Amino acid sequence: MLSTVCHRSLRIAGIQQDSIVDGPGIRYVIFTQGCPHHCPGCHNPQTHDPEGGREADVQEILTQIERNPLASGVTFSGGEPFMQAEALVPVAEEVKKLGKHLMIYTGYLYEQLVCSKEPAVQRLLELADLLVDGPFVMEERDLTLTYRGSSNQRVIDLGKTREQGKIALYRSEYDNLSF
Repeated sequence: MLSTVCHRSLRIAGIQQDSIVDGPGIRYVIFTQGCPHHCPGCHNPQTHDPEGGREADVQEILTQIERNPLASGVTFSGGEPFMQAEALVPVAEEVKKLGKHLMIYTGYLYEQLVCSKEPAVQRLLELADLLVDGPFVMEERDLTLTYRGSSNQRVIDLGKTREQGKIALYRSEYDNLSF
């Protein structure tokens, strides 16, 4: 049973309860609302406006995650999840208590995030297992890449990165497949 999280709201564009494309396994995906990057060709341009989307209750989201027997992990996508880091920390902490994998998509570079002075940003990085970083670049779009849209983006294994003290890229069984 989940602990009771203080009732915070999160501005979201939507939720996908059983995604197979937003990280390894079956994922519960939270698409946050608001993004400062405005990448040309963005897959989710409707998430850019920070006033768009809707308010969602964090406790309600956590209850849905706990009741989803298929989800092996949770993905924070966007929009830009780090714009709402403080509201996402309680979600991430409960996700980890449930023993689920946590993946975050961001238009920021990992190097920018680790230099952030915001405690919530640092806490999200501590809790996440994988981070897809960097803006989407239309000129580098590649539909054969695993979990990312353009070749400048990286899928960083944050556990290995913390262990090794340097960026360690995630390798999936689907890497290097040709279509």
